[in-house]
Amino acid sequence: MRALTSRIIASLTLAAALSFSVHAEETLRIGYQKSSTLLTLIKQRGELDKSLAARGIKVSWHEFTSGLPLLEALNLNNVDLSADVADTVPVFAQAAGADLTYYARETPSPAAQAILVPANSSIKTLQDLKGKKIAVTKAAGSHYLLIAALQKAGLKFSDITPAWLTPADGRAALEHGSVDAWVTWEPFVTSSKVEQHSRVLVSGNGLASYQRYYLVSTPYAQKHNEVLNIVYHALEQESAWLKAHPTDAAKILSPLWGNLPLATIEQANQQRSYDIEPVQKTDLAEQQNIADAFYNAKLLPKPINAQAVGTWQPLN
Repeated sequence: MRALTSRIIASLTLAAALSFSVHAEETLRIGYQKSSTLLTLIKQRGELDKSLAARGIKVSWHEFTSGLPLLEALNLNNVDLSADVADTVPVFAQAAGADLTYYARETPSPAAQAILVPANSSIKTLQDLKGKKIAVTKAAGSHYLLIAALQKAGLKFSDITPAWLTPADGRAALEHGSVDAWVTWEPFVTSSKVEQHSRVLVSGNGLASYQRYYLVSTPYAQKHNEVLNIVYHALEQESAWLKAHPTDAAKILSPLWGNLPLATIEQANQQRSYDIEPVQKTDLAEQQNIADAFYNAKLLPKPINAQAVGTWQPLN
């Protein structure tokens, strides 16, 4: 009797384990941020959920406050794939030993980042930033833009005083005069220009191309080609929909983006390419520049090879 009971318990334990395994394989866990425009629209409109549900796959959505925690969750197997993150974020994840694969990118949008100053500021050139206090989000794409801008001006990072702030805090600091300049990205650039009458000192044009990358854990990519293919084509379709329906997209995004005016969102979205492409190793040259810049600034613990990552290609 005892032996039979043991066999039953063992069978039930195995069945539970198998059930959990099947359930895990049938759930796609997607991490995203508020700035993840295309996947935010996809989530709200529900098309991807329907497409995958027809194949027996459930989607669970997990929101993160910024790109670094999102990729950390990806590395820890808490999510399976990520929405877009700024080009700097994979560099930090790679330096931390994350096993990542690029499955898509948005082509460059250099004008979607800028260094802003108050309208009446005496700062007219990049050289005028010397000795100034500048708000910037650490490890974000805007951080690299600031490094590149200072380098172009012949300045060192030590020539300015960084104020490491989130976009919301950076905006408030510029408005209240506690910083001299603010480096940020869309839709904060357009919002600040419209509502605070901020002036663009310089955008990313000629300095930082600002590509946004979509990543997946390498083990997931190796096992779920078809799922990635569905997500990839959903991104392409959502990009086309956003461009054809800018006001409808703005209506969806506005309550998620702090009730920004529709016109502000439409103007901000015009600064992003939203063009989806697969990633080739040859596309990662600027990733190497970013990695080298952050290593030289002692923000990375070791030099990295930006091409030492996986790249996934769509099936058709």
